[in-house]
Amino acid sequence: MRRRGWARGSRIAVLLGSLTLVLGGCSAKDWERDLRFGWPTGVTKQAERMRVLWTWSGVVALVLGVVVWGLIFWCCIRYRKRADDQLPRQTKYNLLVEVVCFTFPFLVIAGLFWRTVVVENYVNKVTKNPNVRVQVDAFKWQWQFEYHSYEDASGNVHKTVYPGVKDLADAAGNAGLESQKERSSTPPRTCDEAASNDSYVCGASGQDKTAGGPLYLSTVGTQQVIPVLVLPVNRKIRIVEHSEDVIHSFWVPEFLFKRDVIPYGTTSTARDNQFEIEPTKTGSFVGRCAELCGTYHSQMNFEVRVVPEQTFEKYLQALASISYDDPQRQAKALRMANMSPYATTTYPLTSERDARKPAQKPKE
Repeated sequence: MRRRGWARGSRIAVLLGSLTLVLGGCSAKDWERDLRFGWPTGVTKQAERMRVLWTWSGVVALVLGVVVWGLIFWCCIRYRKRADDQLPRQTKYNLLVEVVCFTFPFLVIAGLFWRTVVVENYVNKVTKNPNVRVQVDAFKWQWQFEYHSYEDASGNVHKTVYPGVKDLADAAGNAGLESQKERSSTPPRTCDEAASNDSYVCGASGQDKTAGGPLYLSTVGTQQVIPVLVLPVNRKIRIVEHSEDVIHSFWVPEFLFKRDVIPYGTTSTARDNQFEIEPTKTGSFVGRCAELCGTYHSQMNFEVRVVPEQTFEKYLQALASISYDDPQRQAKALRMANMSPYATTTYPLTSERDARKPAQKPKE
């Protein structure tokens, strides 16, 4: 009779659980996606892999916790003291119990370790031919975004440079050309060879240059304007990080990822950190420096704006039509691409130490 009661109760519980899922309209994919244990919803394929790893690690931990709690409570009830002269059966030196207690946790740890390595390798993977190449220059206490090239829907690769202009200064405004020693001991003979060498650049005319290089389309933040990094959705984007002074860190919370920007004391990017992302959702997302870099570290914000591919190409075309030395080129290009000319997720902060008012949205 007792077994029948347990069976009846189990069937009722399964029926109620199934009915709850049906009425709630939740599929297995929906609840798996929403079961994030406090993690934000990622907006890239890499973030999705990390979130799935986090979710199922939490599920495994909860299952193990339930098993351990169940065994503890079962032992407390099953082997509780019934009389002063009666002791529970002793299982000391029980080989089966010891083998299970050793093997099961080891298998769980090994499985979690293996899955972590797989996801980490996926996140760190850098493909040979990304669709978009962007260089992020960090300096106290702002960001510059250089758009080096992009591949359109037809597969054609476009180099995004200001025609006939050489790059004679770094993002912080320090004038000076990179020396041949910094670039490469043996420079490439053609620009096609240089394309595979991030430490060497070619002139706008297509001829090799041992001093100076093309000036890429770029925008830079100021005390009054938050820099905006515009990226296309559903495209592989290579980001090369370059620091002009101290260690910074490129962090967008919705990417579930951040990476330090290490200074190497040279304008070469050969050793700079780089990674790839593939955004899957359009929108505007605040970015921050996650490494304490000085007095105004907390104000070193930027915005990532993920847009459709047509909007991204329109933005670069608009940027190319504006003079490279126009301080308002970012706002003008964004407006020409039918986007908000200023950041919407974060606003500039005043650098005055006696200021007590919150950040204000800039006037358009």
